[in-house]
Amino acid sequence: MKKVIVILLAVFIGLAARAENNKPFTIPELTTWTGGNGETRPSGRVIVRSKQFRPVAEQFINDYATLFKKEMKLATGKAKAGDIVLTCKKLDNTPDEGYRLIIGNFVEIEAPATDGAFWATRTLLQLMEQGNLPQGEAIDIPQYKLRGFMIDVGRKFIPISYLRNLVRIMAYYKMNTLQIHLNDNGFPKYFGDDWAKTSAAFRLECETYPGLTATDGSYTKQEFIELQKLAEQLHVEIIPEIDSPAHVLAFTHYRPELGSEEYGMDHFNLSNPEVYTFMDNLFKEYLSGKEPVFRGPKVNIGTDEYSNRKQEVVEQFRAYTDYYLDLIQKYGKQPMLWGSLTHANGTTPIRHENVLMACWSNTYARPKDMADLGYQLVSIPDGLVYIVPAAGYYYDYLNCQNLYEHWTPAVIGNYTFPEQHPQVEGGMFAVWNDHYGNGISTKDIHHRLFPAMQTMAVKCWTGQKTTLPYADYNTKRSTLSEAPGINELGRLAKGECKLATIESGKSLELGIDDMGYDYAVSFDIECQPEQKGTILTQSDYATFYLCDPQQGNLAFQRDGYLNCFNYRLPQSGKVSIRIEGTNKETRLFVNDRRVQVLSTHEVYAIPSGNLLNKMPGAPFQTVVYETGMRMYYVPTLFFPLKQAGDFKSQVSNLRISNL
Repeated sequence: MKKVIVILLAVFIGLAARAENNKPFTIPELTTWTGGNGETRPSGRVIVRSKQFRPVAEQFINDYATLFKKEMKLATGKAKAGDIVLTCKKLDNTPDEGYRLIIGNFVEIEAPATDGAFWATRTLLQLMEQGNLPQGEAIDIPQYKLRGFMIDVGRKFIPISYLRNLVRIMAYYKMNTLQIHLNDNGFPKYFGDDWAKTSAAFRLECETYPGLTATDGSYTKQEFIELQKLAEQLHVEIIPEIDSPAHVLAFTHYRPELGSEEYGMDHFNLSNPEVYTFMDNLFKEYLSGKEPVFRGPKVNIGTDEYSNRKQEVVEQFRAYTDYYLDLIQKYGKQPMLWGSLTHANGTTPIRHENVLMACWSNTYARPKDMADLGYQLVSIPDGLVYIVPAAGYYYDYLNCQNLYEHWTPAVIGNYTFPEQHPQVEGGMFAVWNDHYGNGISTKDIHHRLFPAMQTMAVKCWTGQKTTLPYADYNTKRSTLSEAPGINELGRLAKGECKLATIESGKSLELGIDDMGYDYAVSFDIECQPEQKGTILTQSDYATFYLCDPQQGNLAFQRDGYLNCFNYRLPQSGKVSIRIEGTNKETRLFVNDRRVQVLSTHEVYAIPSGNLLNKMPGAPFQTVVYETGMRMYYVPTLFFPLKQAGDFKSQVSNLRISNL
């Protein structure tokens, strides 16, 4: 009997030893996986067999060092155990972005082009975050060519530093397209129905029209060029968008004679030939010359939501659309536009060859009809993938479970194409900052877009080939970094708590610049009289005041918004302060007693001096009037922890933790 048990045990152990590795977790999920046995520990050596892959290897080595604080090095010769080898190789039925990853005694990356080799290194880095490499083989092929995100910087200025980090994050998850919506305006109903007072912005430096560029936040042309260069290095394409002939209030503020009295000053008057002169010159500034400001292969001309009240105007709109599609093509770029040709149905011809259309509303553009006309389509259905922060319509946070379980780019609103239809190039999601003055910060936007970014990455790359249940995916996704060296979410490790002393004027050196939701930050303070404007802590994003510049209370400022508590520190004595922050509210506790909750509430906002969304340190505060109109003001805070301010009080026992 004992002999039988021993034999059975040996058989069981042998079978276990030969058990194949399950598909490892990555975002996006690998499209195929054949499990091997055992694990491979990286040696720290990278061998490049094809010289065109050297920049990919160098980027990988840099990112590895950033993630793990360890060095890898380029090597030559025969591969040894744990080495990583990059080889350019044609693979059957594999596009440029596809690759083969073989993890055995050493690691082999085979790809037909640098795109595929680069995406393979993103997979490797994600696997390395989780430990040694599971042996096996993946042939990983994107199901859709275009995998993207669109961000509205026109109605909410987004710092260039964040856009640079956003590109890095997108690259880590194989999202290859970032569209930047450079101009837009608010809704006049929030500004007394006065177009002149309604906020509008064009965010890019402009020499052709001095004074056109927004004064409350903009990008120099060189900054925008450098952003595109970084994106190119990380295999992400940036699509700049200048939206017209609607959404043009920034332009008609500058040149009122270009606006439409009949349809509103956010519409160009298409009967005015000076509209064409204005836009021709604007595009010329960014598209002409040997090294144009718009570097990439695509430019979006907008063309959404123009009035179709009169057929005569519809035909003018169609003529305008075709003219600027032609102009962009003459500059050697592929034009992109928002689908609106069902809404603007007419007889004036509009070109379709080499034109990419974003299908966002089936009322404005029926997807099947647009495909029949010959357009290449990008799936960006508003009812599924639009985020409008704190607006009360569309999504505040995307329904990621529904997208994960039921959506691919083949689904555009209520119409579904066959998977990988040749005219569906891919999918995107969007953040629209419709509500000027609502207190939403760049961090709030990131908190909304990041889980959507991960999910959309899966659905645009892996498509219907996902095998992991959503609950498992949702648990595991938070274990990965946002990108090498990026912590925009301000995350601590689960269960982590940090303690420090705040010394006036000193760097806090906590390894985290801003503490993200949901958090508690507490400290003790032996109070001394402080001047108005005295800062406790600050970062590049926010400032927390011991004595705010206006009332002398505890307060915080970020993105140009000053939020004050109705609490003033005593002139002497010791108190304990705790701040708790979520994505809906910021709570103040004094000596363990809750003193005030600043929570999301309904407001009507008119900016002082018609300026909005200035960065921290701006010399104004948004004026907020209570009203019954539907706008929600969001007084949230990622707590700043980079640098201590100059103060007289004694601060001790700083403690930061997750709620």
